[in-house]
Amino acid sequence: EVELVESGGGLVQAGGSLRLSCAASGLIFDDYVIGWFRQAPGKEREGVSCISSSDVSTVYADSVKGRFTISSDNARNTVYLQMNSLKPEDTAVYHCAAEVGPFCSGNYIVWGQGTLVTVSS
Repeated sequence: EVELVESGGGLVQAGGSLRLSCAASGLIFDDYVIGWFRQAPGKEREGVSCISSSDVSTVYADSVKGRFTISSDNARNTVYLQMNSLKPEDTAVYHCAAEVGPFCSGNYIVWGQGTLVTVSS
């Protein structure tokens, strides 16, 4: 069974940092792309970033470029989202998702349960 488990969310002040983790099991990690998404209350889900573990190519939403960094530890089957200079508008439930690679194409087939990030002003 393929499973994704997020962790690392919490409450942080504006300007602070958090690192989210997405631990994957039940899949051949090198064959998959992992994406991060977020959904704030009353808003549509937004794609944040994705990474191809096979060639470590990355994509970022304009809203997080320069502040967030996605990385992959293939030995641990884990993808990280380092979030710096956090803003109140980054408050959301963050989910990771997996799709068959090698490119970030939006055809995600497995989703994690999410982790809540709250940024106070």
